[in-house]
Amino acid sequence: MDNTTLKEKIQGLLPGAEFQENKQFITFIIPADQMHDLALKLKNEPDLAFDFLFCLSGVDMVKYMEVVYHLESTLHRHQLVLKVRMYDREHPAADTVCDIWKTADFHEREVFDLLGITFNHHPDMRRIFLDDNWKGHPLRKDYVDEVNIVEL
Repeated sequence: MDNTTLKEKIQGLLPGAEFQENKQFITFIIPADQMHDLALKLKNEPDLAFDFLFCLSGVDMVKYMEVVYHLESTLHRHQLVLKVRMYDREHPAADTVCDIWKTADFHEREVFDLLGITFNHHPDMRRIFLDDNWKGHPLRKDYVDEVNIVEL
């Protein structure tokens, strides 16, 4: 499926989603509360078959937090990027997709640990790198490290 057809198909599944196109990936910005349902459709629709989540990362954009999902269909060889934005910096949250793609399990835990984004319904939402008593989330732009005095 070429990018034009893929774009039309995704827009049919999620009318009103914001679309971005760059040289490598087509990208959709979608509401956090619609991510899980869309992910199921993307994986289970035979002509899409996005069966591989090859990257999940969190980003602090100062005004909002973002989770970025890179998907691929190993059957059809097409790729897609989904972005979920959360404007509540105090309690950013999105639904887990680890029940859809197992690779999301540790990726979501890493994003939680380092950026403080919670994934609702995740079966084991706890820190993966830092000690349980660690204060804050070191990849946030507003993080202050009193011990090592790292400043950006």
